[in-house]
Amino acid sequence: MMWLPWLPPTTQIASAHGPHSATRRQTAQANRTHSGSPRQSAKHSGWLELEQSAHRKQQQQLSPPWSPAHAIMRRCYSKAPGRLWLSPIGILYFSTIWVAPVMLHPQCLDFKPPFRPLRELEFCVMYKEFGCCDYQKDQELMSNYYQIMDHFDYHGYSNCAGFVLELLCQECSPYAAHLFDAEDPSTPVRTIPGLCQDYCSQFWNKCRSTIPLLSDDPHIAKVKEDQTSLCQYLQLDDVDYCYPHLLSNQKLTQNLGRVQSDSDGCLQLCLEEVANGLRNPLAMVHANDGTHRFFVAEQVGLVWTYLPDRSKLQRPFLNITKAVLTSSWEGDERGFLGLTFHPKFKYNGKLYVYYSVEVGFDERIRISEFHVSTNDMNVVDHTSERVILEIDEPASNHNGGQLLFADDGYLYIFTGDGGMAGDPFGKYGNAQNKSALLGKVLRIDVDNNERGPLYRIPPNNPFIHEQGARPEIYAYGVRNMWRCSVDRGDPHTKEGKGRIFCGDVGQNKFEEIDIIEKGRNYGWRAKEGFSCYDKKLCANSSLDDVLPIYAYPHKMGKSVTGGYVYRGCEYPNLNGMYIFGDFMSGRLMSLQEDRNTGQWKYNEICMGMGLTCAFPGLINNYHQYIISFAEDEAGELYFMSTGIPSATSPSGVVYKVVDPSRRAPPRQCHYDPLPVRVKSNLIKFVPQEALIGVEPSSKNKPEPQPTESYDWLQELIDRLGELGPDLATPLPTTTTTKPPRQSRRKGRRRKGKPRTETAPVLLSGTVRLVGDEQGRSDRGRVEIYIDGEWGTVCDDLWTTKNAAVVCRQLGFRYALKAAKNSEFGEGKDLRILLDDVQCDGTESRLLDCKHPAVGTHNCAHYEDAGVICGNSEYVIEV
Repeated sequence: MMWLPWLPPTTQIASAHGPHSATRRQTAQANRTHSGSPRQSAKHSGWLELEQSAHRKQQQQLSPPWSPAHAIMRRCYSKAPGRLWLSPIGILYFSTIWVAPVMLHPQCLDFKPPFRPLRELEFCVMYKEFGCCDYQKDQELMSNYYQIMDHFDYHGYSNCAGFVLELLCQECSPYAAHLFDAEDPSTPVRTIPGLCQDYCSQFWNKCRSTIPLLSDDPHIAKVKEDQTSLCQYLQLDDVDYCYPHLLSNQKLTQNLGRVQSDSDGCLQLCLEEVANGLRNPLAMVHANDGTHRFFVAEQVGLVWTYLPDRSKLQRPFLNITKAVLTSSWEGDERGFLGLTFHPKFKYNGKLYVYYSVEVGFDERIRISEFHVSTNDMNVVDHTSERVILEIDEPASNHNGGQLLFADDGYLYIFTGDGGMAGDPFGKYGNAQNKSALLGKVLRIDVDNNERGPLYRIPPNNPFIHEQGARPEIYAYGVRNMWRCSVDRGDPHTKEGKGRIFCGDVGQNKFEEIDIIEKGRNYGWRAKEGFSCYDKKLCANSSLDDVLPIYAYPHKMGKSVTGGYVYRGCEYPNLNGMYIFGDFMSGRLMSLQEDRNTGQWKYNEICMGMGLTCAFPGLINNYHQYIISFAEDEAGELYFMSTGIPSATSPSGVVYKVVDPSRRAPPRQCHYDPLPVRVKSNLIKFVPQEALIGVEPSSKNKPEPQPTESYDWLQELIDRLGELGPDLATPLPTTTTTKPPRQSRRKGRRRKGKPRTETAPVLLSGTVRLVGDEQGRSDRGRVEIYIDGEWGTVCDDLWTTKNAAVVCRQLGFRYALKAAKNSEFGEGKDLRILLDDVQCDGTESRLLDCKHPAVGTHNCAHYEDAGVICGNSEYVIEV
């Protein structure tokens, strides 16, 4: 079908191939002078009758293949004169989860999911509910439309206006990336969307004169007069996505914009790698100070600062490894366990940590207060530690570890029951004993504690007047709550705000999720989940325990990791969904509350199958052992997991949760972080994970044969050899076979393949960085390859301009430091090849800068030059 907007052309001239175009152009200019704006001219009855007549005529001439789309995109006339409104693709709702085919892969031309525009579209109204255009883009397309239709008279307008509108508006289609063949960022984007053959034939027969106005593709210009050749060129490889047949394809339109799920109801989400190389990362928090930094804690007692661009500061934010009690054996529950910032950290610089210590022969949990350094906002003043609370631990497990500030401004501390199995301490166990601090949720006031007691008891704590009870107790009867969070509330209604969700690790049968309420008993050790554990205690009528909102059996997982209710901006479909996991099974799960019944609906979360996660930067797999969840300052959701659950294994990764079915409109979630003054070296983020189960696009690229690698290399060597002996030095070809890397991962396992590696051909002027003790690729001593040998560069006249040339030559955007005095060691085994190098910063290679003859120098290796490169402009002070 065709859609004609109730929008007139800005001129009334002959079609591009019709007679008298110049005369009619002059007439149009005169008419424009008298008639005012295009929308005003639309009120003229002549234009009204013309457009309505053209629209009826086009509808009558349409062939059956796309008539179903007419039912999806009904035209309806508004009451206001001069405007014809178009309905969206069906009516899209986003409040429920639907089962959809795995081939569903909506994607925009910016390689991101579609969205619902904030402001209603006026031109491409068929996509006003859901698509890839915001109001600004819609206005741009409208302007393009008028510029094109400016070339046509009455006849050309009536025939082609609908075609032009439809073709332009496919940039707004939820499947724009497919229509324009842009799924692969490395391939050129079509200038005209992929068309179905019958539609293309009608377009060619009626409106081929519009082709030069729609496309500057030279091949289209070459074949535009040949219908068969043109339509073959505009055809898509995947005919399911051709326009307009995709509009009537229920597999593609039925559940568009909703969180996808497989036939078992498992939600299809994706991930984005954020940080890696961490040793059991068990907490990620933000300071809520406007900088949008995030801080990741390792079990060994190190906390690292990450900047908004995901670069990591080389100097740790906190280092208490000497005080923290832990070990390298897998599953050790002791260590650095929790971290939180004071709600007014921006003003008072306070933060609180929870960790295991050994005092004499006793093991304890310690809650301490620290202040950030007055000299460096990215480093804690380690001398500022004040121990707020210490609690003896009778065993090495069940140490709790969560710290958080709730909406009331008080500090909440979540302790374990003391360890062993079944809470065997005393007659009823620690958890039911209100004179003990273990197995509890504690609440204390740490404000205004510079003088007097280190903490005070909030006046409305529930057991403050109960004889024998510790006044710090806020709730009791918990076994070992591992990871709790505060609900930010619905972004618009604030519904749910302030609720505290916790995952409580079970004993033999069940894991549970609880919402913490003041004074309540959560049942342990009388109950485990919904079932009785200690039958005698369970039968006690005075137990008065609160049941979990959800519990799952050990066949699904044996160690719950509590999560967060998603309240971020970027993925509206996830709003209100509580996402959590299991440490042992690696299962990701979700709960959604039914507002009418108050019941919580469970859905497992699976990694997207097929093309679901085929977006740049997204992956669909993760390491099995889910340690913790987090949210950043903007409210986006993350989790941390590892392949080896040891405090000394650097296999931990931080992942961001991504919904590939729908995103927020462009610019809605924009924020400007406050500046961060950095006094440490930066380590740029280099992703290590990869999308699995999806073959890279091979469109227009021949499949390479395994035996061709040597021929290709030899051909390159031969060609370079023809240019002269100084430009290339061929090295012997070597091959090595690496065994596949094994990793325990949830979802699909990455399958390793033997890789054939060939030694590269080195050109004179090639540079490399060596000598960094930690093996980082963004810094080191500068070594240069000239005339068949590697050598060093002296630091005489060595400046940041010189360093910038080196860094840019290596693929980095910035030079963060020009290192001198052999900061990265001396290259004593090499000759000094360059000295007194002077660059103006614009050269493409270091060898292009001014310098004396190669090998001429008046320096020694203790003056070897180096650089620190990066892709961020953050200043490094030295």
